[in-house]
Amino acid sequence: MDWTRRLLLTAILLAYAVVGVLYAVYTPPWQVPDEPAHYNYVRALAQERALPVIEAGDYDQTTLDLLRDEGFPPYLPVDSVTYEDHQPPLYYLLAAPVYLLFDGALLPLRLFSLAVGLVVLLAAYGVVGALFPDRPLIAFTATAFVAFVPQHLAMMAGVNNDALAEALVGVGLWMAVRYLQRETARPRFLLGWGVVLGAALLTKTTAYVALPVALVAIGLRARREGRSLRWAAAQASWLLLPAVLLTAPWLGRNAAVYGWGDPLGLARHNAVVVGQTRTAEWLAVFGWGGLLARMVRTTFQSFWGQFGWMAVPLQVPVYLVLLAFCGILAVGFFGWVQDRRRPRQIVEQRQGLLLAVSALLTLALYLWYNLTFVQHQGRYLFPGLIPLAAAAAVGLEWLLKPRVARGLAVGLGVVGGLLVLWFLMGGEYLLIPVVTAFMLAGLFALAALWGGRGRVLATAVLAAGLVVLDLHALFGAIVPTLAR
Repeated sequence: MDWTRRLLLTAILLAYAVVGVLYAVYTPPWQVPDEPAHYNYVRALAQERALPVIEAGDYDQTTLDLLRDEGFPPYLPVDSVTYEDHQPPLYYLLAAPVYLLFDGALLPLRLFSLAVGLVVLLAAYGVVGALFPDRPLIAFTATAFVAFVPQHLAMMAGVNNDALAEALVGVGLWMAVRYLQRETARPRFLLGWGVVLGAALLTKTTAYVALPVALVAIGLRARREGRSLRWAAAQASWLLLPAVLLTAPWLGRNAAVYGWGDPLGLARHNAVVVGQTRTAEWLAVFGWGGLLARMVRTTFQSFWGQFGWMAVPLQVPVYLVLLAFCGILAVGFFGWVQDRRRPRQIVEQRQGLLLAVSALLTLALYLWYNLTFVQHQGRYLFPGLIPLAAAAAVGLEWLLKPRVARGLAVGLGVVGGLLVLWFLMGGEYLLIPVVTAFMLAGLFALAALWGGRGRVLATAVLAAGLVVLDLHALFGAIVPTLAR
């Protein structure tokens, strides 16, 4: 990596760290989803030196509603919020020394999670950079997208196991891509990869997508090289050996505690969370149409930013702008896929398939969870954020090509003009959409006129725009609404 790339990557990491620290400091205590329950898991490990057991009474809907309604005031303790005790233990084991070193203070634990989030960004850069080694702007764009989605940043700056889960999924995906690029598949590499997979299995069930992705990578390589089934089985054995050795003690302990039919403790969790809204209840009230409409809308909003315990949304115009922006990026991605002028490499396509598998498995887990509970929270899609960011980055690169950017600049300028005309005719003045439309029109015009330099500048401005959105979400929504 030359000094220019190092400088750009360092700038992204520093910006993430600075804004993330602001989130960790200014987000009121316990106003990150499930933060008290994750904190109490760390506390139990640090103080009692034993893994906690999820039991009846760990989830009290009445107490939880009171805490949220009152804004988690100091006179209402959160010690009884322990419904995450079934979670795999790795994040909490790593966080326990931080708890002990700082006497249980919340901020150092938040900063610990934020630091783990840096690994997510490095993994994003590694994955996308490996896919497009001769087009570094795509890797920087994807990394910035992962870094500055407001809800993602808010979760990285809270006490939870999400950051470690995403980091291990990202590193596992990076190793899968590198596995397909390597000329040889030495056991040492496979054993190291297996350690990463074992760590993922010991972190969170949403990280389990890393295992099938790894097996798909082995299958793709075996097919590409014309290898036998025996060869593929040997490769998988080297991979699975450390993963099995790492996870077996924890699974055995769970089987002894929760029963052999519930080695992950999920059945016990589902039985304990009495009062949590069930999908069947909403289906009876709203029907399939109403349920799906609420699911899509809430998932989109909370993917970008619906803070606290889903009680602090952004303004409607902001969501409209983000929806339009996502639509533009989707057009760019499908335009890139269908573009006959782009170089088509079979190896690149196979590696890209790994990203698609990872994203689809994450989506499948999200839908599966929502078959039982109403959990329309976009944060559950964040383990698939690297593939989504890669798709957004290649879509943006295609949109910034001069022949496409010219048309977009004109189109967005027309949209901005129509919105102004709507206001002059007596309609509502939508300041945020108007400003955004003209700004994007200017950026695409810049890319059309200046070529490569214009594309770099336009991408940098868009990344800076996400940082501005992060700050707006924190100081314009979270702090004013939740600080007491």
